[in-house]
Amino acid sequence: MASPNRNARSAVVLGRLLGIAFLVCFGTGVYSHLLQQPFPWMRFPTRPVQLYQFTQGLHITAGIAIIPLLLAKLNTVMPALVQVPPVRGFLHLLERLSIAVLVAAAIVQVGTGLLNTYQWYPWPFPFKQVHNALAYVIIGSLIVHVAVKLRVIARYWRSRDSYDEHGRFVPDASVGSELLPPAADREARVDPASDAPAPQAAASYPRGLTGRLLRWVDGAPAATPGGAEPRAERPDSGPESREASPSAGLRAPDAALGAPDASPGAEPSRASRPSTAATSGRRERIARRGFFAGVTAATVGVVALTAGQSSTLAEPFNVFGARQRHRGPNDLPVNRTARAAGVLATATAADWALTVVGPAVSRTFSRAELVALGTAQAELPISCVEGWSQMATWRGVRMRDLLLAVQAEPGSKVRVTSLERHGGYRIMDMGPEYAEDPTTLVALELNGATLDLDHGFPARIIAPGRPGVLQTKWIEKIEVIA
Repeated sequence: MASPNRNARSAVVLGRLLGIAFLVCFGTGVYSHLLQQPFPWMRFPTRPVQLYQFTQGLHITAGIAIIPLLLAKLNTVMPALVQVPPVRGFLHLLERLSIAVLVAAAIVQVGTGLLNTYQWYPWPFPFKQVHNALAYVIIGSLIVHVAVKLRVIARYWRSRDSYDEHGRFVPDASVGSELLPPAADREARVDPASDAPAPQAAASYPRGLTGRLLRWVDGAPAATPGGAEPRAERPDSGPESREASPSAGLRAPDAALGAPDASPGAEPSRASRPSTAATSGRRERIARRGFFAGVTAATVGVVALTAGQSSTLAEPFNVFGARQRHRGPNDLPVNRTARAAGVLATATAADWALTVVGPAVSRTFSRAELVALGTAQAELPISCVEGWSQMATWRGVRMRDLLLAVQAEPGSKVRVTSLERHGGYRIMDMGPEYAEDPTTLVALELNGATLDLDHGFPARIIAPGRPGVLQTKWIEKIEVIA
């Protein structure tokens, strides 16, 4: 477990990045959830029309970036997670429990969120409700964790306060960090005159199988049968022993190379030897830079190879994204097909008609009658909660024109019902800010062609700044509800 990367400073740096990513995911996730399940008094902006495309793309991208950052953080704090004894008192128990909740919730959240982008749900619980609840658990646990570790965070927030002039980590036991070097190493670093390598403290490894496993991970020598650590030097390796040793003369020429006036058998002067502190500092610095370079490469890599499902700039690099833009009927991907929705027969029936119910007047429109009302064109994105999105050209009847045809009052809220007979989004409510927007359409065409059956033929909803699950397909009824 001894590694230059496993220290409080590294934990603080990774914690900052994770904190930012979790806050971004939380904010954009809450916005998405409220769009789908708003409070009655809520109103949402319809401009810019790509608002949800941006927020949900950012949500998924930040969530994917969390994966390598979380793995790096767990690797950094591993000595604290497996410390012996695991609990040192009641308050420490509470702290450990809060960390356990945070880590467990974060792993479940990013794991299920990643699988959701591929629409694979190998679990018995409802994803949307659990995902939303876990977001609050994570933020609450994160606040508790930051409060508990505030002294450590403040102490190691800046790099210049965390390393000495040689680049070695500066341990500070007074702040309560559990990520400190062994006691012997700390003592050696406190004394600037000491440049000898610090031996590993005997008490730094637990006994038994856990200790042996940690020794194997660190490549540390095995403990002696009596349980003590092997000595860093042989008993006869000191200056007095070397002078008395018969082989001392064999080392005299090497010693003479260290200092011109050295007598045979004498050690080189301290000034002539390279500084062990500088050497160890250089090695620690290289190890840290290599570690963070790897974390950066992994994070940038997973983001770059998936962000193309929602970003035009990154589209050529979309290797792992769940959807490829411009692939599918009408040059647009499909999430839910007509076959999966069970509307193959009803959506293609010759007698299909759209019913529009107003406060006092109700009307039905065939597809030809909808076209006869007059159509408008709008450039709007289809933006799905799974993270993929794409701009498209839609043509259809304005929602506000349909509501005017049934004498609905301005500012009316509407409810849209699909031909689907099952599913959580079969019925969708739309606030007046969307119903009155001139770009909200009952779409009949997509990208210059008749709406494909899998994209909602004979008619579907498209509105600015809304999740794809609320852009109801295969609609059969629109009714004014307020």
